[in-house]
Amino acid sequence: MMNKIQSFVRRSRCLTLEQKTGLYDLWPVYGIDIGAKKLDLNTLFAKQQPIVLEIGFGNGDSLLQMAIDTPEKNFLGIEVYEAGIGRLISAAYKHQLNNLKIINADAVEVIKNNFKNDSFSVFQLFFPDPWQKNKHHKRRIVQPPFLDLLSAKIINGGSIHLATDWWHYAQQMMEILQKHPHFKNLLGDHIYSSRPKNRPITKFERRGKKLGHGVWDLIFICEK
Repeated sequence: MMNKIQSFVRRSRCLTLEQKTGLYDLWPVYGIDIGAKKLDLNTLFAKQQPIVLEIGFGNGDSLLQMAIDTPEKNFLGIEVYEAGIGRLISAAYKHQLNNLKIINADAVEVIKNNFKNDSFSVFQLFFPDPWQKNKHHKRRIVQPPFLDLLSAKIINGGSIHLATDWWHYAQQMMEILQKHPHFKNLLGDHIYSSRPKNRPITKFERRGKKLGHGVWDLIFICEK
């Protein structure tokens, strides 16, 4: 059983007109309202295609680009940062995307309570909060109970893709994934992946590289 751990911080600020338009006026086009029932994710999109789930997408730049570049896949993003949600939805509308949907909620609760097993093909988590202080490491979202949950919701043969610029967190992710019975690193034990071409480099990542930060990608296959 997963204990309730708050792995994110809700950020609020004044919204721009573009963000308000996306968050409120365009929400019926791209937003998914969560109730108590299990969601059939295939019914959310115009076409039935492999579904990529990304949580904590921030301002949405990389998720938007991936949806634009990969029309043969459907993308579902979950985020609590309303400015980022509004910005992403407004941009998606400008590009007339029909393969992107958004949920504004606690991702762990949604995955646990609203997703059926074998719901999506790919799970993405890019640059999650590292909770740098030792006493806060328990707040890191990548923990064994969370991977147990994901392994049930990802289809057999699907994948999980994590990326971080915090070396200690990268090591912890690798250790936890290597030990999990339902995830396999096709590159071999404790080998990090090169950034795949389908993961765009964000402004955040470019800024980190200028400061000398490394970036580590972890890609594992789900086998069950």
